[in-house]
Amino acid sequence: MMRRGLGLLGRGIVEQKGLFAVSAVGSVLFGAMTVADAWVLGWATDHVVRPSFARGEVAQGALWTAIGLFLAVATLRALGVIARRLIGGIVYYRLVATYRRKVTRQYLALPMSWHHRHPTGQLLSNANADVEAAWAVFMPLPMAVGVVAMLAAALVAMVEADWVLTIVGLVVFPALFGINVFYQRWLSPRVARAQALRGDLSAVAHESFDGALVVKSLGREAEETERFTRATHELRDANIAVGRIRSIFDPLLEALPNLGILLVLVLGVGRVASGAAEPGDVVQVAYLFTVVAFPVRAIGWVLGELPRSVVGWDRVDNVLQATGSMAYGDGTVPGAGAVDLRLRGVAHRFDDAEHDVLQGVDLHVPRGSVTALVGATGSGKSTLTTLLSRLVDPRLGTVEVDGLDLRTLDHGALASTVAVVPQGTFLFDDSVRENVTLGLDVPDEDVWEALRTVQADGFVARLGAGLDTQLGERGTTLSGGQRQRLALARALVRRPRLLVMDDATSAVDPEVEQRILRALAERTSDGSGPTVLVVAYRKATISLADEVVLLDGGRVVERGTHEELLERSSVYRDLVDAYDQAREASA
Repeated sequence: MMRRGLGLLGRGIVEQKGLFAVSAVGSVLFGAMTVADAWVLGWATDHVVRPSFARGEVAQGALWTAIGLFLAVATLRALGVIARRLIGGIVYYRLVATYRRKVTRQYLALPMSWHHRHPTGQLLSNANADVEAAWAVFMPLPMAVGVVAMLAAALVAMVEADWVLTIVGLVVFPALFGINVFYQRWLSPRVARAQALRGDLSAVAHESFDGALVVKSLGREAEETERFTRATHELRDANIAVGRIRSIFDPLLEALPNLGILLVLVLGVGRVASGAAEPGDVVQVAYLFTVVAFPVRAIGWVLGELPRSVVGWDRVDNVLQATGSMAYGDGTVPGAGAVDLRLRGVAHRFDDAEHDVLQGVDLHVPRGSVTALVGATGSGKSTLTTLLSRLVDPRLGTVEVDGLDLRTLDHGALASTVAVVPQGTFLFDDSVRENVTLGLDVPDEDVWEALRTVQADGFVARLGAGLDTQLGERGTTLSGGQRQRLALARALVRRPRLLVMDDATSAVDPEVEQRILRALAERTSDGSGPTVLVVAYRKATISLADEVVLLDGGRVVERGTHEELLERSSVYRDLVDAYDQAREASA
């Protein structure tokens, strides 16, 4: 633990070496001036206090000299404190900010398959609590560096004043370090457990908030509260276990230096009485032990914080070292307008699955066409759409646009070429404009054009402030169909060259859905729109497509127009008829 902790300290110091050096110099200055303060106190005792009592009057020259020395030392010590605390704090917050960015960037680089294996609450804990824990040791570290310098200077000053009292007092420090080592070994596993439970609690809390609708609609509030309570109590008990250990060691660490001071005073009185020491020397040594006793605790704080920092770093490093990051090329898709899409021998399976979800899929979506993808639940439709946006890469085969493998494209080129509108719709607690543009710098005219295409301009215009209307968390002020239309407008405003809709209009009225797809088809036919691949179920919607592709068991089993498939494929006919019958029954 000590070796790994020191390695972590070295990493942080190297990354912020300039600022850390400034904070360390400030801390050393503070330590040196603390020792100088003790020397001035001893000097004032021998040259101002004792002579004044002996003569019955104060020596003015010596008094003003002592005052000047005290002021000079106090000023320099204050500068040291400012440099130590201010710059040391900047070092800590810079490290935290740097590694939060590294963790979140790694999240963006890792494939969806990795994210599926890690709860959202754990990821939040990694980027927040674990990063803070990893670098928390840097808060007391600059002071600990200054304490080392202070101890060296204090040792020299104490030996010069009275080496006997120094040896007696120094017996305390080996005991302090021994207790700290034992403290660290006892505390480490308990801190590790508390840090892990903090991530578990975050995961439970996130699930509870994310599934609030399910919990409330099914009347499971009591059970969910109990689940959260269990996680909270486990974390509470773990933190109490850590607190109990600290409650044992903190008094010991406080008492040992004070016992050393008491021992110095008792022996010092005897040495003064025997003439072996001067009162000023005893005062100087005792004062040095007094001022050094508390800062020495900073070394204990560093040692005590190391286990928590190492545990936090391990959890952060697990993310940073995670494999499966998706590499991008530097290619772009030349030209403009709709693209040609082709899948060649595509096969894919999830990490723990024994069988492929997609098996040898060959699919061609011509440039500027509207293609409907149809299949029963579990046939691989949604998996295929995630491959088109490179949320995951296929296990076998290639996905190409205009003959270019998606893996050879630059990240920005891919994002500007392909847009996927998934089944689930997510809106931010922001205005309509920001939810459509997501920070993209586009004029309002383009936003309204996208809204008109998806039949959303009417209801947006009727909102209180139009594009500036605040939607609330997850867009709860809108209906499901309205949210889906805004999500579709969000994709269109980027003018993608390939638009993939994964059942993205399931909550929209059939009549409105047909108008949306008809508008998309018209834009595609006149050359201003993208190539469109839509996962669909409704007959009226499918009939608008130039071609229909039927997936079954992860394979393309039929393709043709809607009418052709109705005539020759009983699987296709039963599938679309079953959907219409279910919709009529629910109506």
